[in-house]
Amino acid sequence: MAAILALAAFAPDAAARPMDIGGPTSSPIGHFEFCKKWREECARIAEPSGPEALDEAAWAAVRRINDRINSEIAPKTDRELFGKEELWTFPKIAGDCEDFALLKRRILIEEQGLSPSNVLLTVVKRQSGEGHAILTLRTTEGDFVLDNLHPAVRSWEAAKGYKFVKRQSSENAAAWVAIGDPGPAPVLSAGSKP
Repeated sequence: MAAILALAAFAPDAAARPMDIGGPTSSPIGHFEFCKKWREECARIAEPSGPEALDEAAWAAVRRINDRINSEIAPKTDRELFGKEELWTFPKIAGDCEDFALLKRRILIEEQGLSPSNVLLTVVKRQSGEGHAILTLRTTEGDFVLDNLHPAVRSWEAAKGYKFVKRQSSENAAAWVAIGDPGPAPVLSAGSKP
């Protein structure tokens, strides 16, 4: 019984499925500017892979990284940190939503060896209408999200209160694709914090 409970603690949400991906769309302006500075983070993905097959240990590592970044990085707006409306960067001690997502993406790729084609920056619209950035993890068990506003790694469908708008292409980290029928793209606000 203890082994079953241990597996359940690390297994993903049940019945997850992949996102419905549409055609190419514009990248967020902050990401476009980020790519000018961090070209290696925005390269074409040499060998895009299918969704990531994660074992129990890999799921545990994903959850640890999500917890660690959510607790170590203080939520602050770009206006508070840099005096400007939007600046995508890797946070050291504080950042806003896309900074959390960028750091989680980098760690999952560099430390856990996940394929860049499966760890994708994603833009959603909150119920307030405000834009928010999260990270999508493509797996053989469906698509899951890591979010600085929510402690759990959960299926994208369980992320209630969000309208999924667009995410990075799984073939080119500088390109973005629509998710379903997004309607007008929101402007990301640095005010996305718990």
